[in-house]
Amino acid sequence: MTDRITLTGLDVVGHHGVFAVEKEQGQHFVVDITTWLDLTPAARTDDVADTLHYGELAEYAAGVIAGPPRDLIETVAVEIAEGVLGRWPVTAVEVTLHKPTAPIPLTFADVSVTVRRTAAPGAGSAP
Repeated sequence: MTDRITLTGLDVVGHHGVFAVEKEQGQHFVVDITTWLDLTPAARTDDVADTLHYGELAEYAAGVIAGPPRDLIETVAVEIAEGVLGRWPVTAVEVTLHKPTAPIPLTFADVSVTVRRTAAPGAGSAP
C-alpha cells in the first residue's frame, strides 16, 4: 500500500533512560510516525471513521512516551509501533523516536531509533 499518514515532530516529556537522573528529571522526546493504509474508503466517504484519526494517533503515542519509564528508547518505539498495528487498520508503521538531549558528553544534533512493523497478512484492511 502506498497511501500513508505521517505525524512528525510530536514533542513529549518522558522519563526514559538507563541513568537514574533521566528517570527522575525526564526529558523531551520527539516522535515521527508514518502509517501505511488504504485511504480509498476515507476519500470516498469523506468520513474520519474510515481512516486513521491522526489526533488519536498523537494522543496514543504521547501516552506511551509519557507513560512508565523504560531503560531504552528502542522499547518505547516498539511499544508505539505494535500498539498502532493493534489499534488501527494499517498495513505497516514506522516509528522514529528522537532523544535530542541524550546524556552524551559530546556535541551532537540528535540520537534516534527507527522501527518498522508490518501487519500480518490479511490485517490492515478497513474496519
